[in-house]
Amino acid sequence: MAAIYQVVNRRASSLACRLHSTYVRKMRYLNELKEDDSLCRQAQTSGTFYLFHNLSPFLQKAGKKYLVPQLGAAEMKRILEKFKETEQWIEKSVLIGCSDEHVPHFALDLGALEKSVIESELQGSFTDIRKALFVVDGNDSSLLASAQSLLRWHDSHQYCSKTGQPTQKNVAGSKRVCHASGITYYPQMSPVVITLVSDGSRCLLARQPSFPQGMYTALSGFCDVGENVEETVRREVAEEVGLEVESLCYSASQHWPFPSSCLMIACHASVRAQQAEISMNSLELEEARWFGLEEIVEGLKREPRSSKQDDGSFLPWFPPKQAIAHQLICEWVKRQTSQLA
Repeated sequence: MAAIYQVVNRRASSLACRLHSTYVRKMRYLNELKEDDSLCRQAQTSGTFYLFHNLSPFLQKAGKKYLVPQLGAAEMKRILEKFKETEQWIEKSVLIGCSDEHVPHFALDLGALEKSVIESELQGSFTDIRKALFVVDGNDSSLLASAQSLLRWHDSHQYCSKTGQPTQKNVAGSKRVCHASGITYYPQMSPVVITLVSDGSRCLLARQPSFPQGMYTALSGFCDVGENVEETVRREVAEEVGLEVESLCYSASQHWPFPSSCLMIACHASVRAQQAEISMNSLELEEARWFGLEEIVEGLKREPRSSKQDDGSFLPWFPPKQAIAHQLICEWVKRQTSQLA
C-alpha cells in the first residue's frame, strides 16, 4: 500500500511541477490571450511593442551591435499622438509572444505613417528584414521573422477567398474571420526541405543567380502536395543536381520568412561516391559543386566583406549562423573531423 501511495504521490508531484513550470504557464497565458479578445485588449495596455514599417523592422545601433527596441504602451501612445492618431491604432498589432514574467509582446506595422519622423523620434531606422535577421542576436532574429510573417499574412488575407467579403482579425491576430461565410482563417506555413548532400568525404553546395556574390548554401525546395519529407529531399536533389539519394536523416527545423512564411526542414543526405557526378539544372541554379573539408572550414571563417579578391572574383562563403544551412554545414564538419580523429 505504501508503495502504491509513493507512485501516486510522485505522479501528482510531477504533474504539479509541469503545470506550474514557467514554460507551461507562459504557453497557457498566450493561449488565453489568443482566445479572449477582452483579455488581450487589456494586455496591450501593459505590453511591449516591436515596430515595423511596411514589414521592415525598427532597429537601433549601439556601438557595433544592432538592438531591437521594445516600446511600452505609454511610448506607443506618445508616438501616435505626434501623428494625431488615436490609441485604436494599437489594435492593429499582433501578439508574438511574452516574457517569463508574462509581459506580452506585440508587433505593429506603422507603414501608413511617415517613416523619417518615426526614425528621428526614436533614434533608429527601419531595416530590410533580410539584413535585420543577420545583424541582431539569435533570439531577436527568430522573433522578428515570426512577427514579419504574421504581419504579412494579415496584410494579404484581408478578404475571404469564398465570398470576397472583408475578414476581421481577432485582437491577438491569431486568426481572421469572414462573418459572411463563417469561415475562420489561420496563419499557415509552407514546408521546405533544405538538404546538405554528402558523398562521404565531400559536401555539395550550390548558388542561385540572386545570391550575394560568392555565397553557397545547401539545396532547398518546397514540398509538393502529397509528398512526405523523404520524397521531397530525393526529388529536389534529383531535379537540381541529378543525383540519387541513398539515405537521409533529419537534423532540425527553423521558421524562415522568405519568400513568405516557411518551415525549413533540415536534412543530411548521402549519395554514392561512385555516382557523384553533378548534372546541374541551370534553370534553378547558377553553380553547384563539391567542397572538401579544408575548403569548408576556411569558408566558415570568411565573411562576405573578405571574400572579394583583387581580380574581382569571390572566394566561397556560407550563410551566417542564424541560418539553418550554417548548422547543417557545421554538423557535417563535426562528423568529418570525428572520422579523421
